[in-house]
Amino acid sequence: MSKVIYVDNNATTMVAPEALGAMQPFFSERYGNASSMHRFGGNVGRDLDEARAKVAALLGARPEEVVFTSCGTESDNAAVVGVLRANPGKRHIITTKVEHPAIRSLCQYLGKEGYEVTEAPVNRQGELDVDFLADSIRPDTAIISVMWANNETGVIFPVEQIAELARANGVMFHTDAVQAVGKLPINMAESRIDLLSLSGHKLHAPKGIGALYVRRGTKLAPFLVGGHQEHGRRGGTENTASIVGLGKAAELAAERLDEENGRIRRMRDTLEQRIIQKTPDCFVNGHPDHRLPNTSNVSFEYVEGEAILLMLDELGICASSGSACTSGSLEPSHVMRAMGVPFTAAHGSIRFSLSVYNTDEEIDFIAEHVPDIIKRLREISPFARERAPTRAKLDYGTGF
Repeated sequence: MSKVIYVDNNATTMVAPEALGAMQPFFSERYGNASSMHRFGGNVGRDLDEARAKVAALLGARPEEVVFTSCGTESDNAAVVGVLRANPGKRHIITTKVEHPAIRSLCQYLGKEGYEVTEAPVNRQGELDVDFLADSIRPDTAIISVMWANNETGVIFPVEQIAELARANGVMFHTDAVQAVGKLPINMAESRIDLLSLSGHKLHAPKGIGALYVRRGTKLAPFLVGGHQEHGRRGGTENTASIVGLGKAAELAAERLDEENGRIRRMRDTLEQRIIQKTPDCFVNGHPDHRLPNTSNVSFEYVEGEAILLMLDELGICASSGSACTSGSLEPSHVMRAMGVPFTAAHGSIRFSLSVYNTDEEIDFIAEHVPDIIKRLREISPFARERAPTRAKLDYGTGF
């Protein structure tokens, strides 16, 4: 197959043609600074207002609750650090063992700065131990940060339940919803969530643009201090073209939610079923039902994920092994370790993440070739020949 088959949409997505078209005027005739007093800039300011309203509509939020940032990582950092700065007397953070590095690495850094961090575990299906999290809340807990959906497995966490728990204990709650926005219905007007992060390039907007939802009345210190932009909540000249692109992408995502949960889910399920039927010693990671409709993480025992990806790439198939932000590491994914995926399979975990631009023909092509790739790799793998008789001793545990 000559064309590229892209099934790595949890890493990044193609910019929607409609979003690209909406952006183009802001690189040429509509180049004004939205913060300027003159009409030329003021007209651009109205375009920003329109984009903000579209993002807010996707979230079920008020436009004034949307703060534009440079990416999901900045949104995550702005939420956690902003709450800590606004509450200097509280030095405890609760998160999970399977967070994206944007939160996990931040919390590790804050741990070295004198904050105490508690990580809630997950079970073998990737589900969060909410009881552990609840028992971990203390008088000095400043914030709980739990992702809405895991970037590697697609497992969906009960963030609304956790938000209620946090509210009842007077603790701020933040969710990294980078993978959930545009794939799941979200209504912040009916939610107790205080802060929510999203990233444009995960929903067919360009890279370099994100947003942070900040519930009205939330006490949050600014992360970037500078000008008066974003009502003083985030200094810096607005990235107008990308903001407009995000607004258009948010509008498209709202229109495509039914397709996301219908056609795309069916393609994902077909891919999994066909691979498992034809490939021994493989399994899907994550809860069978409580997953994003586009995400499939499959472990192939006794083979290396890097070798699988290289052979897929030779066929023009772009998938991934774990998170793009941790690629290059020789260690198994921290998510696979936390879930207790056996060592013999953790290294051979491949993520296929679909989008509205994928087709049934592409799914057929992948499902046809993956079993043959695994068979060929196992024929040359010493681990496959040995069938790992000490596998039980190498398990990472079963969670809670």
